[in-house]
Amino acid sequence: MKIAIAGASGRAGSQITAELSRRGHAVTAIARHPEKIAGLPNVTPVRGDVLDQAGLTKLWAGHDVAVSAVHFLASDLQKLIAAAKASGVGRYLVVGGAGSLEVAPGVKLVTTPGFPAQYKAEAEKGAAFLDLLRQEKELNWTFLSPSALFVEGPRTGEFRLGTDELLTAADGRSSISFADFAVAMADEIERPAHLRSRFTVGY
Repeated sequence: MKIAIAGASGRAGSQITAELSRRGHAVTAIARHPEKIAGLPNVTPVRGDVLDQAGLTKLWAGHDVAVSAVHFLASDLQKLIAAAKASGVGRYLVVGGAGSLEVAPGVKLVTTPGFPAQYKAEAEKGAAFLDLLRQEKELNWTFLSPSALFVEGPRTGEFRLGTDELLTAADGRSSISFADFAVAMADEIERPAHLRSRFTVGY
């Protein structure tokens, strides 16, 4: 498939780019500083700015799938959605956040007392992004939320999937590596199972 990734030089974006390259997909890796993108087979680094709606539309056009792997506070949610729709891509996948996941019925992680204050604004904007996508009638979207701890770590290929509830391991820890998150994202691209919905991945 032809897949375009915005934010391809970031921690999540670079791992998704590498995973898709490993699987033989043709990847257009979009970043403000494309020189930071690792040289990989089937990967074409391209300069782009997610705040430039018209430019992003052109970069995503002609691809089967567009992926957003950008910080919510560093982007304009309306512009991202508009660019995805105008580009004509078949699917739009978003690297989501954990803050909008539920820890109890109707209780989002971001609203809990122990949620780190420094991540709250980003998490709240991520939740707003999911709400906007859920109102979309035209766009074929998927929002993949990581677990609470989104960290550097090995690619194990061993993880669990969920829907709207935070996943925690037997020891109470909620985590996923960027590499395994990328495996889950690539699996979803190749074998669509969560169309117009959110799902989550964790150990």
